[in-house]
This record gives sequence, structure tokens and C-alpha cells, in this order.
Amino acid sequence: MILTVTLNAALDLTYRVPRLLPHTSHRVRHSAERPGGKGVNVARVLAALGHETVVTGFAGGATGDTLRRLLAESTGPLTDALVPITGATRRTVAVVDDATGDATQLNEAGPDVTPAEWAAFDDRYGQLLRDADAVALCGSLPPGVPVGAYAHLIRQARARHVPVLLDTSGEPLRRGIAARPDVVKPNAAELAALTGSTDPLPAALDARRRGAHAVAASLGPDGMLAITPDGTWRATPPAPLRGNPTGAGDSAVAGLLSALTEGLPWPDRLIRAVSLSAATVRAPGAGEFDAGAYEELRTAVRVEEL
Repeated sequence: MILTVTLNAALDLTYRVPRLLPHTSHRVRHSAERPGGKGVNVARVLAALGHETVVTGFAGGATGDTLRRLLAESTGPLTDALVPITGATRRTVAVVDDATGDATQLNEAGPDVTPAEWAAFDDRYGQLLRDADAVALCGSLPPGVPVGAYAHLIRQARARHVPVLLDTSGEPLRRGIAARPDVVKPNAAELAALTGSTDPLPAALDARRRGAHAVAASLGPDGMLAITPDGTWRATPPAPLRGNPTGAGDSAVAGLLSALTEGLPWPDRLIRAVSLSAATVRAPGAGEFDAGAYEELRTAVRVEEL
């Protein structure tokens, strides 16, 4: 079983407009709502790949109820182990410009989590770790959750010898990486903010020196760079795909984790991660991927050892 943790889950709303123009009103051509938050997106992709997956984190209020209802409708072996809270689950809004394919994202901060609610989650997490083959800790922290929360959860996973992947940013990333996760998956901007370097290779080397066992850095349409104990690789898709990039990084996490639990070597993990990430750009929303594009890309992604 793969466990995904989403402490700041969301109800994702997507609006498609013919063209997004500032200071004007828009007629929405299509709208959709989906269960969201980075770890939830990861779980939905994992389940669609056929991996038994458990989602935990927080959910509350009317938006939390809707999120859980939609999660129950997801494809594949996915289990809801979200912890109920009093505050309402946040919403995120993506406005997609159909003329360019660009997406504008609006993200709420999230609900206030009480100390008692955090303690209840901590207990649930410890129980779920007993059956986990790997853990993904993903996304932002809602108000009230300690800034060192991910570092605490990483130490628990390591104590049980469960591989753990961290995908967050800012101070939670800085503290989490010091707890020595097995993999960190920053994007280029997060890596630069952590290390001060805009060059991905030295920045990823710096991130690994800070405590990560391996660093898999998303480079957007340029693919992924991985620095690991087994070597350093760069994986690139054959060409940038046009579409909505929201959730592409989450699909990359699903690719890395699923390949890890299957015992695949790093080049094959990168092929899966980059293929899923690119195929998500062709899908309607985060947590989904275009199956046809994924199959095509798996044989077209190029991996170079550096």
C-alpha cells in the first residue's frame, strides 16, 4: 500500500474561458470540480495505475464533504482515511485560457487546525504506517499545523523503515529535508528558493547535501533531473505538450513512488515520472492523465546519465 499525506487538501474548481483578459468579465465555457491537494492528486494517479493507495490528511466543512464524495468516485483501489476537522477544507480555482492553454491558479490558505486535530492526525498516521510500502508527504501546511510537521512525519516513517518522498516548499521543505527523506521532489523555483541557485544541477547537489537521500527536480517542459546514490540522470520528453500543466508535478511524484515500490532502477523511475507528468498536461485536470499520451511517451522519453 502507498500512503499519501495531504495536510491541506482542497476542492479543486476549474473554469475554462475562450481567452483570459484582465479587468473584464468572462463567460465560462466549461467548469469542473475535483478532489484536490497535491497528495490527493498523487493518490488518484497511483490508483489509476492500479496501485493500492490510502489518502490521509484533513477534511472538514461542506467543501470537505464534497471532496470526500468525489474521492469515493475515483477510479482504482483508493481508500479515504482523511481525519475530520471543524474548519472547512479550502478551495482552489484554476482559470484555463483555451486560446493559449495557460492556467491561472488561485489558492485559498486553508482551515485552522487545532492542536487536538493535529494530535488525532498524528495517531492516524502512525497506524497507517504499519501497512505502508511508501509514503508521499505533499503540499502546503494549513494554519495551526507546526512548521516542522513534515520533519516529524519523516522521522516516524524512517523509524519504521518506510521510504518517504517529500514534495513541499519554503520553510516546511527546509526543515523536512534536514530529517533525511528518501526523495525530495522540488520544482525549479522551489529548488532555487531553498538553495539560492538558479542552476538546477548545483542546486540539486546542494539540496542533497542538506539531507535528502535523493533529489528529483521537476524542470517543467524540460523534464526532470535526479541526483541519487546510484548516479545522476536527466530525463527529457520528446517535445513540450500543449495543455493545462496543473497537477503535472503531482503525477511525477506518482510515477516516482509507483516505480520505487516496484523496485525499478532510477532511469526507469524517471521515464515513468516524466511520461505521466507530460500526459497530465493533456488531461482535463490535476490527478488525471491521458492514457494514450502516457503509453506513447514511455518509449519516447530520453534519459541521459550525467
